[in-house]
Amino acid sequence: MHVIRWVVSTLLVSVPTFSQTAPSRPEFEVASIRPSGPQPPSTLGIGLHIDGAQVTFNYLSLKDYIGMAYDLKNYQISGPDWLATTRFDIAAKVPAGIKRDQVRPMLQALLEDRFQMKTHRDTKEFAVYALVVAKRGPKMKESPLDPESADSSGAADPGRSGGVNVTAMGGRGGVSVNYGRGASISFANDKFDGRKLSMRIFTEWLGRFMDRPVVDMTDLKSTYDITLDFTPEDYTAMMIRSAIVAGVVLPPQAMQLLQGASGDSLFAAVETLGLKLDSRKAPLEVLVIDKMEKMPTEN
Repeated sequence: MHVIRWVVSTLLVSVPTFSQTAPSRPEFEVASIRPSGPQPPSTLGIGLHIDGAQVTFNYLSLKDYIGMAYDLKNYQISGPDWLATTRFDIAAKVPAGIKRDQVRPMLQALLEDRFQMKTHRDTKEFAVYALVVAKRGPKMKESPLDPESADSSGAADPGRSGGVNVTAMGGRGGVSVNYGRGASISFANDKFDGRKLSMRIFTEWLGRFMDRPVVDMTDLKSTYDITLDFTPEDYTAMMIRSAIVAGVVLPPQAMQLLQGASGDSLFAAVETLGLKLDSRKAPLEVLVIDKMEKMPTEN
């Protein structure tokens, strides 16, 4: 189904791969930027792949790249509408010894150099869901990360440091992500199944499925095994909403599927973990694009 292909590809694009911006500004050794073709590739061809030496991005919009580079969600990027529709393929070589916290600033440097991008930071108040601990405390099973390997640094969150090896797969049934050190996510068959997840990663994934941003206010520092079960209607709606959050324009028949979903099973599933989603307002950072060329300088 075309709708499901778009939704799965959106989940893969949005995988939280790197950490916050590091002080230094390393650069890719070599980077090629080319306009994407008129038609999207197969589901597995959309998104990113990182193997430690080579980073490739296929059929992503400039807004996708900005979000990855600055660790921001779609709603936190303010700029011209064409940022969401102008798509490029990027292939870049990563210098030896690079850690995850250096890849984001390399992508930032690439956008600033090749697209002449100029930005400034601001804050804006959003309606959000605050993820908090319920009165009786968390009911999740703590599950420490596996011992570090040669390409990881031993941090409490595999999404924050270590080597740049992350794998993701998608298909008609859903999506799965392996973060390394035993941390993984599977979202398929009406179920979210996470292993050894930090609250940061879990909150980022919850935010893909909601009608507003989700902010972690649990103050939980461990990693956990987490399983959530949904009704088929809510599962389909969650996949569609993840595409909407990422700025994907879906056909009317996809939007109609949202009408049959209440979302109640998602809130109920979160409560089984001893957590709760509270409606609040909170100031969030916004990146304002002051200037950006539609086409990059030559390779």
